[in-house]
Amino acid sequence: MKLGYGLITCQRPPGDERSDADLYREALELAVEAERLGFDSVWLTEHHFVDDGYMPSLLAVAAAVAARTEQIEIGTGLLLAPLHDPVRLAEDAATVDLLSHGRLLLGLGMGWRAEEFEGLGIPISERRTRLIDAVSILRQSWGDGLVTGTKRRRYPGVSVRPKPFRPGGPPIWIGAVVEPAVRRAGRIADGYMSGDTGPAEFAEQVGWVREGQAEAAVQRPFELSIYQPTFAWEGEDAWPLVRDHHHYLNWKYEDMDEARGRAGDAPAPPPLSPESEAEIRRHALVGTPEQVAEGIRAYGEAAGGGLHFVAQLYWPGMPYERQREAMRVFAERVAPLLRD
Repeated sequence: MKLGYGLITCQRPPGDERSDADLYREALELAVEAERLGFDSVWLTEHHFVDDGYMPSLLAVAAAVAARTEQIEIGTGLLLAPLHDPVRLAEDAATVDLLSHGRLLLGLGMGWRAEEFEGLGIPISERRTRLIDAVSILRQSWGDGLVTGTKRRRYPGVSVRPKPFRPGGPPIWIGAVVEPAVRRAGRIADGYMSGDTGPAEFAEQVGWVREGQAEAAVQRPFELSIYQPTFAWEGEDAWPLVRDHHHYLNWKYEDMDEARGRAGDAPAPPPLSPESEAEIRRHALVGTPEQVAEGIRAYGEAAGGGLHFVAQLYWPGMPYERQREAMRVFAERVAPLLRD
């Protein structure tokens, strides 16, 4: 099992006195710390036009992480492919792959927020076809010939440079939830990323992936991954230390539609009801190191082995030193239980 650290968002909830510059500086320091502690990967995630500053520019930050680290893989979980021109994405991803000496994992998603598509002039109705075309054009761009695109997205035979560090380019993973999209990931991608779901649901998704691979007679290497809210702690109850941060992160996804066009600072979430608290705890891996390791093993069993588990240990608004301590506890107490 591989273990990742993420998902870095650089969000600033109400009451967080850190500046954007502080948050991005700390994000790089946390990536360096993740490498020092032995994590296999560090993950960034993308959204646009969000009032709390949710990270919009993953590959710029990935390049900075590449410059500060030497071994850790750098993943995008997920970069919203329909919002990017595929050739420009190919150029930027190849550059990060070169700077990192082949450590980029390019995770792609479709996106879902109408404001992002409208703000960037992209029809949301085209998001599925744009994702499919992006995968094809990325592979063309990283190959030896000229890029002509697809039937839907044409280019005039351009020579895309530079080429990535690795022949054929970085692995392309696709994040998806619903059955047709998960099957598609199995057919066209190099990996599948799920998130915030239970082991039984994940096992079902893995089955769909395998069926998609069989439909396309896929022979290439393929990785399964999942990211889950994670927080292991020693010496006191872990849940009160992470509850408010988890509540904010979970609520913010609901608030993004309400926040459309909001120019001021991010508001505070409503009080957490007992019912809402029970719901956000349902899939969260929070507790002692032994409890967290047991929960992660269940996902490994659902994957049938070979899982790349991304511990969602980055919590918006959490003090920096507590973030570092949670990383240490995971690396020193949880990870050994999973790698024996």
